[in-house]
Amino acid sequence: MRAVDTNVLVRFLIRDDQQQAARARKVMEQGVFIPKTVLLETAWVLRYTYEFDRTAVAEALEKVCGLPEVVVEDIAIVTQALTWYTSGFDFADALHLAASAKADSFYSFDRALAKKAKAASTIPILVP
Repeated sequence: MRAVDTNVLVRFLIRDDQQQAARARKVMEQGVFIPKTVLLETAWVLRYTYEFDRTAVAEALEKVCGLPEVVVEDIAIVTQALTWYTSGFDFADALHLAASAKADSFYSFDRALAKKAKAASTIPILVP
């Protein structure tokens, strides 16, 4: 199975370059593996380059993750991160926390993250 980079995924979703979008669609239709880091970067590009709002970013990522020809790295972690993202977490923070679920605690200087994590009943966030 082939893996895709962020630029292929973005072209597939945005279709702002018709030639690249067609090539991206063809690659995606043949079956691909998407690393969670590519999803993280794609979320950032959609949010800050294309000015998608949180709902549109989540919908785009959920759409891609749900395609039958797509395999996503650690889909359970990504699914949890998307759930937290739609509830107000930063996607990167949500992905970090979801990937750390087996840890006893998570150290961060980000007090806002700690507050959100506590409200969501995730692992304890500790400020060193």
